[in-house]
Amino acid sequence: MTGESPLACDMTAIAPDERPKHLATSRELFSRIEEFRELPNGYEFRLTDGPDLITNLAQFVSLEKLCCPFLNFVIEIQAEGGPVWLRLTGREGVKAFIREEIAGLTGFTGFNQS
Repeated sequence: MTGESPLACDMTAIAPDERPKHLATSRELFSRIEEFRELPNGYEFRLTDGPDLITNLAQFVSLEKLCCPFLNFVIEIQAEGGPVWLRLTGREGVKAFIREEIAGLTGFTGFNQS
């Protein structure tokens, strides 16, 4: 295994023609936060459901993993029409990165500062 990637988004990892749509999808998804939970190594977000939610989450993760390879992604879809959760975790420093990125995208600042 090589060294760890820096805790910084590398938007050049996403094709230039895909970047605007990725940013728009990211803003739209994180504006749908209904609840969030702090985890020891990140956060999980319950998102408002809708007909395009799962598709948008899959598109988000497929591109976000390129520019932020230090993040772990889990999409949880609960049974019986239950909620959809997106979990973002990683090594030390990831929580602060997630807070800054979401605040920059949506203006959301309601995180606990740990």
